[in-house]
Amino acid sequence: MKEQIPNHSSLKDLCDELVQEKYINSKKVYDVLMKVDRADFAPTCPYQDFPQPIPCNTVISDPCLHAYSLEVLKDFLKPGNKVLDVGSGSVYLTLAMSKMMNDEGCDIGIDHINELISFGIQNISKHHKNLIDNKRIKFILGEGNNGCIQEAPFDCIHVGVVAENPPNALLNQLKVGGRMIMPLHNNGNQFIYIIDRKGEDNFDVHQGL
Repeated sequence: MKEQIPNHSSLKDLCDELVQEKYINSKKVYDVLMKVDRADFAPTCPYQDFPQPIPCNTVISDPCLHAYSLEVLKDFLKPGNKVLDVGSGSVYLTLAMSKMMNDEGCDIGIDHINELISFGIQNISKHHKNLIDNKRIKFILGEGNNGCIQEAPFDCIHVGVVAENPPNALLNQLKVGGRMIMPLHNNGNQFIYIIDRKGEDNFDVHQGL
């Protein structure tokens, strides 16, 4: 378990701390997180490395988890790729994934709560509304476990909601050669798992954070 880090007063202080804690390991992820200001997405304490409340009794995840996810997915977040963010919530990570692709990919955020979709669109519109206007980022209201068949297949899928097992629909919508990251229960604990699709029916599943 990581040590608690201070409630920093700036985005740079937070990102520098995440480098020191080795959650950020590449210049690409550092640069992207410096472009996406958490203050646009977390109404309170945006630069504290802990979950923060957002509408509908949900939270925006710790910055360290977002940094870790981008590091794990960075080789699959390239210009022209298509990604799915399941349980997009505040849409902070949805936007960060678009920035990882230099805003030249197709990025789908899906959530089952309409108020969160509206909240996310509001957040992105503060400084990145052009990405919605030019359809680089799209939002779908629906059940995340069903994915988004009309936009599949995806080069990578991020799932923010814990489950017992990876949903079959999401596995089927992952491109061969693609990667999915999601939290899973394991013996009463919760871990991040990395799932690589090696072939049509061949998935490599291994524990990450």
